[in-house]
Amino acid sequence: MTMQTVLSDIGSINDKYVMFNRFTEDSDPGDSKFLFSAKDNLTSKDFETCCGSRILEGYHPVFDATAIAKMRNAGGKLIGKTNMDEFGFGTFSANSGFGIPRNPFDLERACGGSSGGSACAAAVIEDHVSLGVSTGGSICCPASFCGVYGIAPTYGRVSRYGLIDYGNSLDKIGLLSAKASDLTRYLPVISGRDERDPTSCVQPELEIKGDRIRSVAVPKEAAEGLSKDVSEAFLNSLETLKGMGIDVEYVDMPALKYAMPAYYVLATSEASTNLARYVGMRYGHQDGDLSLKFDDYFTYFRSKYFGDEAKRRILLGTYTRMAGFRDRYYAKALKVRMYVIDAYKQILKDHDAVLAPTMPFVAPRFDDISKMTPVESYKADYLTVPANLAGTPHLSVPCGYNADGMPIGMQFVADHWNEDRLLTMANEWDKAFDVRKAEVSL
Repeated sequence: MTMQTVLSDIGSINDKYVMFNRFTEDSDPGDSKFLFSAKDNLTSKDFETCCGSRILEGYHPVFDATAIAKMRNAGGKLIGKTNMDEFGFGTFSANSGFGIPRNPFDLERACGGSSGGSACAAAVIEDHVSLGVSTGGSICCPASFCGVYGIAPTYGRVSRYGLIDYGNSLDKIGLLSAKASDLTRYLPVISGRDERDPTSCVQPELEIKGDRIRSVAVPKEAAEGLSKDVSEAFLNSLETLKGMGIDVEYVDMPALKYAMPAYYVLATSEASTNLARYVGMRYGHQDGDLSLKFDDYFTYFRSKYFGDEAKRRILLGTYTRMAGFRDRYYAKALKVRMYVIDAYKQILKDHDAVLAPTMPFVAPRFDDISKMTPVESYKADYLTVPANLAGTPHLSVPCGYNADGMPIGMQFVADHWNEDRLLTMANEWDKAFDVRKAEVSL
């Protein structure tokens, strides 16, 4: 597709795949060098920004997020804001207030979450790169389900200015693309220090030197709970890596099983605080009955416009921060986070990366998702949560396909600030593995 074709057909493309919440009506690429999209929790001057939530409907930011501004400055044209789980709360992008993105390999299956629309856009639109955001696996999960490459850099590598937070200490802005080379091309564009985000000001320079991954550690715990097709594809990929001259060693990493409960305590605690600002007074909808008392007004407004999953996480996060429970849950979760970080550090002393399947199963059908309990949905992220909790950079690459042709991914985790090795791995893997593209028709 040419840029002109994409811009002309974007409406019909979105009608089929529902990847965008809002998209451009401008069919002229002008002097743009490339087209890109961005997850709907990154503010943008020319698009409504809703975070997948009805509570923010009608919110028009007056500034671009730093990552979007940098992509524009590099010659990019923002063509749309991609659909997502409400405020990033989900694994399948099925919790959006603006439609559910459809998997390009099977329209009856999920794209993964919460950057599902971004992964779908990367898979469907040729030569396209999309900005995603990861809190507990929200880049690598949809990358795996949609058969594309996805990288979540070290926490602080990319400025979070303009990101509407889910969890401040966990959120990372990264990239999704069907082309491995796009990750190397655009990660340096969006990276770098930004005085408006202090967490970005401690980073060393991102150097692209082509450092290779020569050894990977595979946690034995990561092989538990996998579907048969994911297990087979992952084992075959390990043999391919060995053929590439990469040492593969199984290791014990018991810390993995503690990451999930710690993550949900910390993430929901931060989310309940962040979402306290949405009360119908400043952002989005402001159509409440002003004759009500404050508490009644806020309760009415939040009950009406927050989705079920947002309410669930607000309640959980508020509970874990309450006096009498803070030490039992929140403080303990902070200690577990340090334990997980230390576990990665110990293994990465002797290996260049930790490797596991990205997701324990292929993209599920929507009718199967509807039968899952919230806890079952949360458990699906047990392979992606640890790296996000630790703030380490991680990369998902396509590594196989099941009998129905659905993509399977595997995830490399490197030490902090070692994105170069992951980028090199993505490009080497792209040459060694035959990546299939989804059959796209309008």
